[in-house]
Amino acid sequence: MALFDMPVAELRTYRPERAEPEDFDAFWKSTLDEAAAHELTAEFCPYDAALTEVDVYDASFAGWGGHRVSGWFVVPKHTSGPVPCVVLYVGYHRGRGTPHDHLVWPASGRAVLVLDTRGQGASGGDHAGATADPYGGVNPQSPGFMTRGILDPQEYYYRRVFTDAVRAVDAARSHPDVDPDRVYLAGGSQGGGIATAVAGLRDDVAAALVDVPFLTHFRRAVEITNNDPYQEIVRFLATQRGAEEQVFHTLSYVDGHNFAARASCPALYSVALMDQTCPPSTVFASYNHWAHPDKSIEVYPWNSHEGGAGEHRVTQLRWLKEVHA
Repeated sequence: MALFDMPVAELRTYRPERAEPEDFDAFWKSTLDEAAAHELTAEFCPYDAALTEVDVYDASFAGWGGHRVSGWFVVPKHTSGPVPCVVLYVGYHRGRGTPHDHLVWPASGRAVLVLDTRGQGASGGDHAGATADPYGGVNPQSPGFMTRGILDPQEYYYRRVFTDAVRAVDAARSHPDVDPDRVYLAGGSQGGGIATAVAGLRDDVAAALVDVPFLTHFRRAVEITNNDPYQEIVRFLATQRGAEEQVFHTLSYVDGHNFAARASCPALYSVALMDQTCPPSTVFASYNHWAHPDKSIEVYPWNSHEGGAGEHRVTQLRWLKEVHA
């Protein structure tokens, strides 16, 4: 582990040109319109998690294609009136885990909806998932999720994931205990990339907490890191010779800095300068393109992909309390 990317002074001004397809907005409008044809049918089934200070619900709703997407909804007890809600997106290979994994937000007086990432959660330690991906990509793929359907933007895996994530906000807002004007997005790594996408696709969220985000500035990422998951793309290209142009065309529809350029809410980012999983320049590419002027970034010079870990959670809590309570 070492300082392998740009000097921090250069990172703070690094704002690369975006490779954005002309039909980017039309693509996502048609995608979300297609999803909206399915009733959301959000369900919150009471769940006995043996916790006394929160109410826990096994949540689900119809995501992309009408497929059921699972999550945990945890809300503090003894509240008077609707509370803010954090919609939390999880890291690569992880699922929603267990309710007691997610008590920090209810302890701060906010509800949390923890979303599964379809197809994931069977190989990420103890963070189990409960949501399948019934739709499979049509092309050969490298093991993992990064190249599933990557030769066609319509078939690409993250088109489905981002659609689920957008509809999760509607699910959260539908619960009577949630203040619909105070819904926040949060996530680290893959979850940070998903939160960025949702912030660019919706104009009705209050703020975003984006930690060491994945899924952004793909072209640079695959060139400077040897770490997965970006290396899944490299391994695919190593055998699917001649597919490079189409691969990066597909990825341009899900690239985080294209969504950041459309973000209409305040944001708190974090970045770790020794992070070889989500290189600092890719994080700053997203941050520097973030369109809303109310934004800040916490820099952890000596950390890898864990970023600021628990210490940064305190920073997030204070930021929401003091600036966006």
